[in-house]
Amino acid sequence: MSEQRTTGSLAALLREHLPREQRAELDAEEGLEALLNQHVDAARTRWTGPLTPLPEEAFSRHLARHLPLGRTAEVLRILHGADLYLACACSRGEPSALRAFEQDILRYIPARLGRVSPSMVDEVLQVLRERLLVGSGDTPPRIASYGGRGPLLTWVGIVAARIAGELVGRDARHELVAEPPEELARLLAPSDPEYALLREDARQLLVESLKKAVAVLPEQERTLLRLHHFHGFTMDRLTLMYGSSRSGIARRIAEAREQLLERVRMELTPRLKQDRLALESLLGLLSSRLDLSLQGLLD
Repeated sequence: MSEQRTTGSLAALLREHLPREQRAELDAEEGLEALLNQHVDAARTRWTGPLTPLPEEAFSRHLARHLPLGRTAEVLRILHGADLYLACACSRGEPSALRAFEQDILRYIPARLGRVSPSMVDEVLQVLRERLLVGSGDTPPRIASYGGRGPLLTWVGIVAARIAGELVGRDARHELVAEPPEELARLLAPSDPEYALLREDARQLLVESLKKAVAVLPEQERTLLRLHHFHGFTMDRLTLMYGSSRSGIARRIAEAREQLLERVRMELTPRLKQDRLALESLLGLLSSRLDLSLQGLLD
């Protein structure tokens, strides 16, 4: 890349895109051209596969937008230049840059999401691609807002974590991922084959009732149960998130559990009114295995 430049070209172009006050900040900056060349050359060796060189005018304009008044020279010295160059190229839709972003940034995001399901990881990555790399009308892709103050991977990881939080708080999809039917039958059914068959029917009722109960559970309660039972958030972590006391969070989770169990009871009672034993067995199973039962419904 550097062999294509003329002496002082990057520094001159950068100055053209800065207001007078910021140009004055660079007057005493020795080695400005060498520093800019260093940032651009770093992008050539930093990323997987060679990047198609950006027009110097385009990168200079992009860089100028991210230099703050009063700290222009300081930020230039600490800038993650290769990361900013990649972000600029991605915002322009350069295929080589998009490939590098996929291989050198996105591939490391799943490990930063913590304890989430594989399906959610896939969804986070898909939303992340759309949110960062796709523009709308005259609005450039959001990756253009990355300023190079910290590593690009860290910046993208923060965006991904926020997306995961949004997805955790969405409406439930109501897919029950539970134990195999034969395992539930084994737990519920005594040796009588006819009674075992009834338990299989009752199991299907439980699935239907759980779906309905979760669907009408208030969003805040549903989110609390999801975070605690499926994502494994501790009471202390939930306390920090919600700005409440530990006892208050514990009480809300307990109340949400009771609310869910009561709604399931209301669904099951009219359908199992002739079989009180089956009703109590199902409610007992749900209560003792709430974590497992909620896993699919709240994912």
